Amino acid sequence: MKIAITGKGGVGKSTLAGILCRIYATQGYKVLAVDADPDANLANALGCLPEISSNIKPISHLRELINDRMGIKVDKSFFKLNPKVDDLLDKYSIECFENLKLVVMGEVKKGGAGCYCPENTFLKNFFSHILIDQKDIMIMDMEAGIEHLSRGTASFVDAIVVVVEPGQRSIQTAKSILKLSYDIGISKIYLVGNKIFRKDQICLINNSFVGVKLIGSIFYDQEISILEQEGNSLFDSNLPIIKEVDNIRLFLEDII
Repeated sequence: MKIAITGKGGVGKSTLAGILCRIYATQGYKVLAVDADPDANLANALGCLPEISSNIKPISHLRELINDRMGIKVDKSFFKLNPKVDDLLDKYSIECFENLKLVVMGEVKKGGAGCYCPENTFLKNFFSHILIDQKDIMIMDMEAGIEHLSRGTASFVDAIVVVVEPGQRSIQTAKSILKLSYDIGISKIYLVGNKIFRKDQICLINNSFVGVKLIGSIFYDQEISILEQEGNSLFDSNLPIIKEVDNIRLFLEDII
């Protein structure tokens, strides 16, 4: 199973991805957690120990390796379109827990400060490789969109889960993600409501979308913020969010 989790920044994507990864790992599945969000918070959401997470090297930071693999000599005018990437996952993924490895993509850079075409091409090639080659469960914490995905890799994603807060900005971002997903051929797209205060907010989210299933909701809990601020693992808590995410997992397994 390969699940991409996305939504507006700060909506709780990493929290959902982290708990899903931990649930599957404790059930004995081999899990690859992919942090494809430039903010790179998935290690914390997983509950990785600082001595482990401090050794993580984002793929985008491997400048000498990228230049070498892309065949860049002097400038960035010419570079390889299909660099060697098949050995990077073993070298640069970190085992956070038993059955659970994490790889951090780093930022797909935008224009404005020179040409980042080689770096972005390299990242997308690496992402495509692990998406196509990965045989185990793969949970991807995406940026607020689907930047790393392309029409060529869309068929390898089992589902996109868009996390939505009960607010217009979050809902509009979700609608933009839905359009982009449909444009590249992804049809299995589902919603998860987060930071829900009242049950009528679930109706607000449901009524804002046509033809997209809301597969679960996570209610607001101040204890979540407290644990995250203290750097403690949500998965090791007894908070309701663990059961809520597990229910989302069961929905995903039923519909995929």
